[in-house]
Amino acid sequence: MAMADNDRTDSPDSPDSTGLRTRTAPETPTQGPTAAQGPTAPPPVPGGTEPTGAAAPRWVLRFVAIGLVIAALNLRPAISGLGPLLEEVRHGLGMNGTVTGLLTSVPPLCFAIFGGLAPRLARRWGPATVVLAGMVAITAGLALRPFAGGTVTFLAATALALAGIAVSNVLMPVVVKHWFPDRVGSMTGLYSMALALGTACAAAVTVPMTEALGGSWRVGLGVWAVLGVCAMVPWAVVFRDPSARAPEPQAAQEAVPEETEEGEARTESRSGAQRTSGGAALRIGRSPTAWALGVFFGLQASAAYITMGWMPQIFRDAGVSASAAGVMLAVIMGMGVPLSFVLPKMAARMRHQGPLVLALGMCGLIGYAGLWFAPAAGAWLWAVVLGVSNCAFPLALTMIGMRSRSSAGVVKLSAFAQSTGYLISIPGPLLVGALHDASGGWKVPLLLMTGLMLAQMATGLLAGRDRVIEDGR
Repeated sequence: MAMADNDRTDSPDSPDSTGLRTRTAPETPTQGPTAAQGPTAPPPVPGGTEPTGAAAPRWVLRFVAIGLVIAALNLRPAISGLGPLLEEVRHGLGMNGTVTGLLTSVPPLCFAIFGGLAPRLARRWGPATVVLAGMVAITAGLALRPFAGGTVTFLAATALALAGIAVSNVLMPVVVKHWFPDRVGSMTGLYSMALALGTACAAAVTVPMTEALGGSWRVGLGVWAVLGVCAMVPWAVVFRDPSARAPEPQAAQEAVPEETEEGEARTESRSGAQRTSGGAALRIGRSPTAWALGVFFGLQASAAYITMGWMPQIFRDAGVSASAAGVMLAVIMGMGVPLSFVLPKMAARMRHQGPLVLALGMCGLIGYAGLWFAPAAGAWLWAVVLGVSNCAFPLALTMIGMRSRSSAGVVKLSAFAQSTGYLISIPGPLLVGALHDASGGWKVPLLLMTGLMLAQMATGLLAGRDRVIEDGR
């Protein structure tokens, strides 16, 4: 795993090996290729650098990379493993359609609540410590969920796991920016690919694994705690390094929304915890780009959780068996394995990511139309195109990394976009369940899903513009 050199000289707008336009202050200004030009970084402060992985020992970088992949594998089985068994859980716990819809809305609710805490926790304890705590919470929630005797306890155990997922979600881009600043595109693609792989595997194997273990949905859901234990190991090793436990110096100063008029003189380049006056305070809530990213993130998250929560049931109601419906969900999520590695690199080389947003959205509209007219006959085809559409998540993460010049800016933007986005996404899965109960079929929910996809395409065009939040745009 290559490490960044502290004394490397970059153009403020030159691409790295992944094609990402680096937004760091240069030591010596040079002219990069015009095809990849981005906003010019501010003049460097003497001695000021962005946090890089160069200061960390090589073994730490190796374990961070391993931990990044295994943590990503562990961030979705709690959700995607539930969809194929949703009917069994619903009957076992006595849920109606609306309560089941509430269950599918719990993930974005927890992400909105707990994701916003991630910057403060990272500021206090460091990102590695918080990610390790997140893996512990995921493992505990998955292990406790099978013992739930009713809906409330099941929701509580699920919320515990989702709290760990939420803080880890927000900090994954921060981990990449901190330890691999010159490999943002490729490392984002790597963990996005692992995220998609974990999602797909949980969807595909949960039903057959449940049958092999005796047929109890409780055992089938609880076994995923083993993966959580595996995810804890590399981060426990990284935790041993004192530098990995150090708080983010820039995040400590910028990652909280308590700017005042007196605090407006700041710059992006710093040395340690020192500030140099002359810049402008980063007011994330006043940035149109941040809001566009938040809404885009929320709409793609709504589509994703509707898919993970309800798509297996849509297929089952069309006549597909439970195991086949689980495999179809795995196909949808599995499409993200190759595309999550390719899309961030493509997006990083583009000045405007709008064309990618439109292409993914059109695939979603085709899939919804197919489910309307021929849900069973073309089920596999609809699974494939919906899988392509579902890859808006790694695209959104890549845009978060490209819309700020600093690690601290990425912390704030990641927390803002994800917390705001997950709040926006909460009603989607709940409304799908309520509309299905009210209409007795899937036609009306599909209309809702189509409207949300059109809105996602519109906001994605705005979020994809070549701007950074530090410019107040």
